[in-house]
Amino acid sequence: MLEVREVSTRYGPITVLRSVSLAVARGEIACLLGPNGAGKTTLIRTLLGVVKPVTGSILFDGERIDGLRPDQIVQRGIAVVPEGRRVFPRMTVDENLRMGAFREWAVADLAARREHIFTLFPRLAERRDQKAATMSGGEQAMLAMGRALMSRPRLLLLDEPSLGLAPVLVEQLFGMIAAINHSGTTVFLVEQNARKTLDIARAGFLIQKGEIVARGTAAELRASEIVRHAYLRT
Repeated sequence: MLEVREVSTRYGPITVLRSVSLAVARGEIACLLGPNGAGKTTLIRTLLGVVKPVTGSILFDGERIDGLRPDQIVQRGIAVVPEGRRVFPRMTVDENLRMGAFREWAVADLAARREHIFTLFPRLAERRDQKAATMSGGEQAMLAMGRALMSRPRLLLLDEPSLGLAPVLVEQLFGMIAAINHSGTTVFLVEQNARKTLDIARAGFLIQKGEIVARGTAAELRASEIVRHAYLRT
């Protein structure tokens, strides 16, 4: 579904991504592991067209998207849950969800999508008139995912979704991600929590200093010496 081919990205004179290549198959959960500053968020921003690659290409369903605007990329079926969740704090749950379906004006379709989100996340239904700023971190994580799903994406990008959550909420979060994938949405999960991520991912990649240094199935990454040393030591 998604192919990244030899992509390099710069901020001014600083090269952040160096000839990154990876692929995400339709229907799977693929992951990108790496430490802070490795280039994970820059890759997400590049996939969304927020920053443009200086070399390489990005294909979605066989079509190049690296020259498109972010709104054009969203229209093709890609949505994101950004790092830090970025919910609209002064808006209610319901208003945040409607922002996720900004391209859809049919009232009946909006209502159907919203009810689907409430089925996935019953807590949001209970909080539908509550301002996002007053919600817990776990509830905001649900809201950010629900908002992204309102556009009915075929590919969902998740940027550090477990950041700042208590361990019990992290468990719930990864269960939600698996459920979203089981419902038919392909997931590309960018995370530092290697243990939980490799429990639900089928395949993945490890990025360090802007370069992919390991790749394979989840089992292969779990057995990789570089992954075990950096992320899986007890």
